[in-house]
Amino acid sequence: MRILITGNLGYIGPVLVAHLRRQHPEASLIGFDTGYFAHCLTGAPRLPETRLDAQHYGDLRRFPAGLLDDVDAVVNLAAISNDPMGNQFGEVTEDINHRAGIALAGEAKRRGVRSFVFASSCSVYGFAADGARDEGSSLDPLTAYARSKVATERDLAPLAASDFRVTCLRFATACGWSERLRLDLVLNDFVASALAARRITILSDGTPWRPLIHVEDMARAIDWAIHRPESAGGANLVVNAGSDGWNHQVRDLASAVAAAIPGVDVSVNTSAAPDRRSYRVSFARFRELAPTHQPRVGLAEAIEGLRVGLTSMGFSDPVFREGPMIRLHTLRAHLNAGRLDGSLSWNR
Repeated sequence: MRILITGNLGYIGPVLVAHLRRQHPEASLIGFDTGYFAHCLTGAPRLPETRLDAQHYGDLRRFPAGLLDDVDAVVNLAAISNDPMGNQFGEVTEDINHRAGIALAGEAKRRGVRSFVFASSCSVYGFAADGARDEGSSLDPLTAYARSKVATERDLAPLAASDFRVTCLRFATACGWSERLRLDLVLNDFVASALAARRITILSDGTPWRPLIHVEDMARAIDWAIHRPESAGGANLVVNAGSDGWNHQVRDLASAVAAAIPGVDVSVNTSAAPDRRSYRVSFARFRELAPTHQPRVGLAEAIEGLRVGLTSMGFSDPVFREGPMIRLHTLRAHLNAGRLDGSLSWNR
């Protein structure tokens, strides 16, 4: 089997590639990425891409269609990948996350790819105070990032067919250790704060709900989606990917980190305005369709993995939010140095 992974040089990519290599040693794995974050390695004993059969560099907006020849499955991870980046680069987010993603899918279908997996997000639900959201719930995308996910799901649906299986995985918020770690994710940020400053500061009142999923379990879900038969969800499937047990309030995540790392104080901004990014999610459909690929990593294990990984790096940076493990900061550094232009294309 030949699998193309776009956006593989980010946070999820190294974990996904390692998982697929272990589970499918005979598969041919190809990466395609523009390389914004290729240098943001964390504790990697080897370049993660050495597990691939080939690594290609390029912009998804100018994708070389020939890379799709003889490919059986495409996993599209390529995206401007969080709310702060989407807020600053709204048009680029639309171009890469939505327009280029749909163009990739259309070309993949024309060239005989049989499985297309799109990394969507539970952030499409926005604010949901009245119970857990399922796939039939109304959507309330509050950011450019979330809106790009909704638009891509919508425009992938007409492409789906018996010979072109589309799977949109609405992932819970990612967390956990990766060889390209991001610290602009809630649990990862809390662990880094605990280690570097012995203090976790919650900017909200701590009550917002977040569903989480460990990046290892994201890889398991993607593996399932690549190989799922049409009988498991149909030609076009949009499904929440995560676990009901991983719906947590932000303050409880902070408390769990403080319990695992002694000597850490937690402060809550009790006077903060309500955070509209609050939602719980039902993962019953995913549990029904993918019983052998359910999340396995628990909260305590995720925290410990982050603690061990960061400690092994000698991490102690109290201003880590200005460093390369914050994706928006990395893009700004490229822009300020003249390496990227305003459209986030590399200057040659």
